[in-house]
Amino acid sequence: MIQTIETGYRKVVGVKLCGKLHDEDYKQVLPTMESILTAEGKVRLFIQFEDFHGWDLRAAWDDLTFNLKHYADFERIAMVGDCHWEKWMANFFKPLMKAEVRYFDNSDADAAWKWLQEDQESIQELEQTDPTDIPDNYDVWHYAW
Repeated sequence: MIQTIETGYRKVVGVKLCGKLHDEDYKQVLPTMESILTAEGKVRLFIQFEDFHGWDLRAAWDDLTFNLKHYADFERIAMVGDCHWEKWMANFFKPLMKAEVRYFDNSDADAAWKWLQEDQESIQELEQTDPTDIPDNYDVWHYAW
């Protein structure tokens, strides 16, 4: 199962992977991910493994094709888990993504969030700025010409 995690930032997407993933899981989540990437451009991704048992063959294919299609669409990916093979998997996916990929143990989940949120506060402030609040610098433009 793939569950979404609320992050509080438009450009930071969070998901929790539980149990064994199937094609149906990807069919439910990938359209949302596609729309987020279309709307936001590059995003950061938080992936939490919880009692994760991998993928069936079709789900593994879904994951691989999505990653290849969006090779350059992620800026940072934090993978959080508690199994040695999950850390190995994070290292395996590094060359398949242009993003900076880091693995964190569950005990370091806060560090993963901090790493993903670096610079996001200033970006979020800019996203919320009303363009009509920009001062009219008529005097600067008038005297420049």
